[in-house]
Amino acid sequence: MRVLGLTGSMGMGKSTTAKLFAEAGVPVYDADATVHRVYEGEAAPTIEAAFPGTTVDGRVDRAKLSAKVVGDPAAIRRLEAIVHPMLRSYHQSFLDDAERSGVPVAVVDVPLLFETGGDKRVDAVVVVSTSPELQRQRILARGTMTEEALDALLARQMPDAEKRARADFVVDTSNGLDPVRTRIRDILAEVVKMPQRRA
Repeated sequence: MRVLGLTGSMGMGKSTTAKLFAEAGVPVYDADATVHRVYEGEAAPTIEAAFPGTTVDGRVDRAKLSAKVVGDPAAIRRLEAIVHPMLRSYHQSFLDDAERSGVPVAVVDVPLLFETGGDKRVDAVVVVSTSPELQRQRILARGTMTEEALDALLARQMPDAEKRARADFVVDTSNGLDPVRTRIRDILAEVVKMPQRRA
């Protein structure tokens, strides 16, 4: 089985691309959804013990947690020490289940794939991309972010050009869904011929 790492900056169309991989019959692991799951379940008591006042009704309140850890590297390391082993366990279970099911390819959807060294744990990397103009338009259309907040966020992220340069495959989402479906078919045909690379 080959494992594809799927990544891309905010507003690039990564979630839609992940859905289209699933539509093509590929199992997809959603790292963000798994974080939500552990925050609503097994991680909550330990996080509350380490960071009192960060849970509400037995679930982690992300805004309260964020207020306690952002800008504090030691706090972030403490949080990661709690959450990462849980996430690794879910991730490994997903891969084991996919492998047992006999599928040729599985996808792990990880927003910070390069930033967390996740590209070393996959056989190939797919970066989802679009023009900077379209990216801005999509994010601002959600109505959850100002232009200033968006600029600050983009300044903290690895630039799209660098992600594309490090990718094995690039999916351009600028021209609707059909070209993305075609690109996914091509990627799936090609990745099974590639050597396994993951550590």
